[in-house]
Amino acid sequence: MKIGIIGAGRVGCSIGKYLRTKDIELAGYYDVDSAAAKEAAEFTRTESFDSLKQLADQSQIIFITTPDSFIIPVWEQLKELSLRNQIICHCSGALSSDSFSGRESMSVSCCSIHPMLPFSNKFSSYEQLNKAFFTVEGQDAAVEAISGLFCSIGNEVCRIDGAKKAKYHAAASILSNQVIAVLDMGYTLLEDCGFTRDEAVRATGQLVMRNIENVLEAGCDGALTGPIERNDIETVKKHIACMQNDDSDDVRLYKMLGVKLANIAKKKNPDKDYTQIMELLRG
Repeated sequence: MKIGIIGAGRVGCSIGKYLRTKDIELAGYYDVDSAAAKEAAEFTRTESFDSLKQLADQSQIIFITTPDSFIIPVWEQLKELSLRNQIICHCSGALSSDSFSGRESMSVSCCSIHPMLPFSNKFSSYEQLNKAFFTVEGQDAAVEAISGLFCSIGNEVCRIDGAKKAKYHAAASILSNQVIAVLDMGYTLLEDCGFTRDEAVRATGQLVMRNIENVLEAGCDGALTGPIERNDIETVKKHIACMQNDDSDDVRLYKMLGVKLANIAKKKNPDKDYTQIMELLRG
């Protein structure tokens, strides 16, 4: 089945190029920015279309890879066309297929699919899609078709409840984006100790990478170490004291994350009493 892509940005270019490397037939691209559509078409050796109708007429599956705020307007335009037995799929992490209002009365099947992967570069991120894990939700026919497509080229696909899409996206954001705030906080504290930012990043590279590897290998419980896990309340007091005069947000974040860590520690070490350290962190 030929696939058409609406939206020629990072996501659209990456998914299109990835599918082409797997010998999946691509009709081409439509974008309100015709230059972007032509660029994406050249990159994937497909066509660029001058209208949504032209793309829809050539496509059995239509991916909407626009920013979230454009998904519903694009869908409203598609609804005005004579769509027949087509699969319509958007790639938002936060929005569900409920964005496709009125789909039940049309001869189409709709879903959303989202890869657990950051698209940082329009022309190279596709190389990482081989290892990407996809989530999908929506109407059965669309879910089966899109899941089958990506499973056939080697990706893992998990079906989720559309009502949980916002929570799913929050989880992905925490694991991808919020981690950066924690790293920045640590680097800033090291700068206060005399490191340059570059030195702080280099010095902690192995620490950060090994910790993530440990989580992937042993889970959060198995990977957890440090003063909170050891129930070392005196060290935790020193940590809090040294940050009190710097940034109150840092202290609050340290304490909030500390409570989370203490809860993990309690699961790892059920015989230890973490009451005092919990009181300190919640104080």
